[in-house]
Amino acid sequence: MGKLSILCLKIILAIATAGALFVQFGMIPMIIFNDSPGTGAERLVSGSFLAYLFIAGLIIEACVYCVWKLATRVRRGTVFDPASLRYVSPIIFAFVIGALATFTLAAIFASSSEIAPGIVLLIGGAGVLMIGISFIVLVLRHLLEQAAQLRTELGEVI
Repeated sequence: MGKLSILCLKIILAIATAGALFVQFGMIPMIIFNDSPGTGAERLVSGSFLAYLFIAGLIIEACVYCVWKLATRVRRGTVFDPASLRYVSPIIFAFVIGALATFTLAAIFASSSEIAPGIVLLIGGAGVLMIGISFIVLVLRHLLEQAAQLRTELGEVI
């Protein structure tokens, strides 16, 4: 990866972090303060959605931090060091937690008569995609482990 592509990646990561922070500390409080009180079921749906948004922001921020650190290691040429693995595992766990939160939100929405079944299905599908992403990152983690091991072995040969 060249310097320009790393710079572009970091700009995108900074924008994603700014967006997540804006939603967490700007939009969610604004919705809470301006939301009209409703019935118990409406409050459950609204509250669970707002909690989900906050958790999603935390997950995005954790992933951005780890990808930022990995991009820095790529730029320095140290990404194949075994120490890089400590930045990959949190991404896997973040997506698993995100999938569990998504499935929980879908279950809460399914119990409400106000949410269309198609919406619940779409949310469940997003949870399945998150599980798929976590498996992809797990495979990439194993590839990084193998590359780090090969680099160590080549260093011993040379």
